Amino acid sequence: MNTSQLRREVFADRLLNVAEFTHAHWFFGNLYEALVKIPDRVAAAETGRELSRSPFGAGSPGRYYAPVAPINAPAAIGALVAEWNHPGSRAALLVGATSSAIGAAATVYVLRVLNPRLFFSPQPLSEDQRRPLLARWYRIHAVRLTASAVALAAIRHARTLRLTTR
Repeated sequence: MNTSQLRREVFADRLLNVAEFTHAHWFFGNLYEALVKIPDRVAAAETGRELSRSPFGAGSPGRYYAPVAPINAPAAIGALVAEWNHPGSRAALLVGATSSAIGAAATVYVLRVLNPRLFFSPQPLSEDQRRPLLARWYRIHAVRLTASAVALAAIRHARTLRLTTR
């Protein structure tokens, strides 16, 4: 293996590591958020010391996601590009990158359309206003959770295939 190929292999390994880590972070964070009903708590909370009703204020899940979330889809797509010449892992990485992109698109919708009104208005919405928005939030969140799980499993599978073919 020449130096150029070796560098490409090392770069691909690192991208796969980053993609796997960020997707695990995303999946388990999303799972936790759904299981303990974080959105219900945040949407109903009055502005206060423990929750400022701002995207990165105290109590906001944004603090947890912000450092890693922007890397998810680019890492998965980068891993696909870096590994394109390895047909054995190409299909798994294509599934991972596609799932990651779907999850990213759903996240953009949630962040731009639902979250500002539901979580970051100066005062909490009434129960009648909050209920349908939360129902939509959880439906879209199910898409995000599924996309992150599929991406994580596909990236993990690609890494396993890559290790067994060395």
